[in-house]
Amino acid sequence: MQRRLQNINYLDFVLWFIRVSIIVFVAWGTIATLLDNPYSADVWVNFTVLGLAQGSMYALIAIGYTLVYGVLFMINFAHGEFFMSGIMTATVFIAGPLSASGYLNNHPVISLLLILVVSMITSVGVAILTERVAYRPLRKAPRLVPLITALGASTFLQYTFRGLFGSEVKPFPQVEALSGKISFLGTEILQTQMVVIIATVIMLVGLYLFVMRTKTGKAIRAVAEDKDVAALMGIDVDRTIAITFALGASMAGAAGVLYALVFRQVHFYMGFLPGLKAFTAAVLGGIGSIPGAAVGGLFLGIFESVGPPLFLDGLNVPAYHQLKDVITFTLLVLVLIFRPQGIVGERLAEKKA
Repeated sequence: MQRRLQNINYLDFVLWFIRVSIIVFVAWGTIATLLDNPYSADVWVNFTVLGLAQGSMYALIAIGYTLVYGVLFMINFAHGEFFMSGIMTATVFIAGPLSASGYLNNHPVISLLLILVVSMITSVGVAILTERVAYRPLRKAPRLVPLITALGASTFLQYTFRGLFGSEVKPFPQVEALSGKISFLGTEILQTQMVVIIATVIMLVGLYLFVMRTKTGKAIRAVAEDKDVAALMGIDVDRTIAITFALGASMAGAAGVLYALVFRQVHFYMGFLPGLKAFTAAVLGGIGSIPGAAVGGLFLGIFESVGPPLFLDGLNVPAYHQLKDVITFTLLVLVLIFRPQGIVGERLAEKKA
């Protein structure tokens, strides 16, 4: 017994040493770069705004992960394909024809609203169909089974849309009204980035009010707490779960439009990496928490944008993009080591863990 306690104390010391070493390494790299200061203040502002724009998209996608986990305690790895399906469909059938006819640039507000509606409706339709066909029959199955099914659904949706729209990258048309820059803190910032940030704030606030203030939102929270008791109180559990999928998918569909505005290209595989990063954002903020998903997405976007310059001597574009991914998944590991419940999450009971 005494030897076992000694082993436990030794493992605790090793974990403590690893944590301190990681903190010292990150702090040393950050301080050294800031003291060297290879970038001007304008460049740092641009990095920060870009990070907020990227984080806003991650936050919208992460909402879907956190809503589904809060209700079903499963990670829906097909959620990235909900994000992809909406904007691909809207680009092929709406954005492309509107741009070719000139209507997109003559009436940008109406055109963008139409693209947004089609993208969100498509994402919601794909999500509800996936939930009804792939997930609902496995509601009582062991938790590993829906997880494997989600991975299969992800692959199925990727190659379904590849078959429908082809494997080539499709350009999203330039919106001339959003092609300029605006002055922010004395720095020129792309209009598309500001649109992404503002639109995300509006949608996140609207979603939070919907979940917290409406009857349907109360039903979602009741089902998340206890499905059996919610059913006894007269709540249609299956319908509520379908609405939960629809809410998350609608946010993903909106995120797809914002992504296309910034990066101006879509393809059948575009949901994979943003989906993984949004999952990381959900874990970072606290899986199952809507404010946590928003905070985690914004934090991750800023870390991805500001982090690589702290370790690069000069702006090396290929190295910058490689370090972004390194930072993303390093953050995931650090969160699991230091605070598994996330930034604003609470410690889960064994039943939900």
